[in-house]
Amino acid sequence: MKRTERACIITQVLTEHPNRDFSLGFFAEKFGCAKSSTSEDLTLVRTAMDSAGLGYVETTSGSKGGVRFVPYITKEESIAGLEKIKAVLEDPSRNVGGGYIYTTDILFDPEMCQICAMQFAKHFAASEADIVVTIETRGIGVAMLTARLLNIPLVVIRREARVSEGSTISINYYSGSSDRVQKMSLAKRAIKPGSKAIIIDDFMRKGGTLKGIEDMLSEFDTKAVGFGAVIVTQGVKDKKIGNFFPIIILTDTEDGYRVAINPDII
Repeated sequence: MKRTERACIITQVLTEHPNRDFSLGFFAEKFGCAKSSTSEDLTLVRTAMDSAGLGYVETTSGSKGGVRFVPYITKEESIAGLEKIKAVLEDPSRNVGGGYIYTTDILFDPEMCQICAMQFAKHFAASEADIVVTIETRGIGVAMLTARLLNIPLVVIRREARVSEGSTISINYYSGSSDRVQKMSLAKRAIKPGSKAIIIDDFMRKGGTLKGIEDMLSEFDTKAVGFGAVIVTQGVKDKKIGNFFPIIILTDTEDGYRVAINPDII
């Protein structure tokens, strides 16, 4: 293959497996060439990625020597993508009353989920988390893409225990969104004790679900190192989680609601 052809394939492999280490030997064997040639190919890929602002190609030092692709989204791209989500949410027909808006289609739209996942992956990149945790159902899409970008597993907590999952741990928690006590369950084998977790949810009002997930993780000797929510309502008193990262902030007004992007992103 020509160098440009090898560079295209390397780019595809790296971008399809973000934050995963690949040795120079992996690519050298794949193309049947010397490691020195692969190293030159990677220099070409790295330069192109930097120029386009698509992410970083980091070199792994040591005898094995390798590379990984770290996704990155620029401030301009973040604003453009989130402004699109904001515009969709501002449609008055989405107001379903009671301080809620219809978001299911957004949370299952691949493009919009990717935009949100990129924000979470960037924000939590230095957390050294081992897993991403969410609760069924609407937050699964964003949480899955976040886990993929960080190259760590996703753990999904269920509302009810499933016989097919074997022994489970169940707890009750207070949901501020539904204003009632609910139940969540997780298989005992789902999480390795001593893990560190990022908790992602689709909507946060008082933070009861996020706090419930944190309490569940404590049963597995697992520490929550980050909390993220796609949409957070502002002005609600007595939030149960203090240090959280929102993407969209919702504020109730006399005329309905106001939608804003987290100013830390802008």
